[in-house]
Amino acid sequence: MAKLTSKGRDKLPASKFGEPGKRAYPMPDRSHAANAKARASQAVNAGRMSSGTAAKIDAKANRILKGK
Repeated sequence: MAKLTSKGRDKLPASKFGEPGKRAYPMPDRSHAANAKARASQAVNAGRMSSGTAAKIDAKANRILKGK
């Protein structure tokens, strides 16, 4: 996974996040998208996130992973 510094994260537009309002789950590249899917799944299993929110993150990550 490419290193994402806090300065680089701050420069990302909201559209590059799985949860733009919270600026959570950054997805500037394919490896971060795959990681976001894994972390969202863990959050659902731990009860910290709804399955609907995870589905939105997964859909966005899938678009990045498929190159669309």
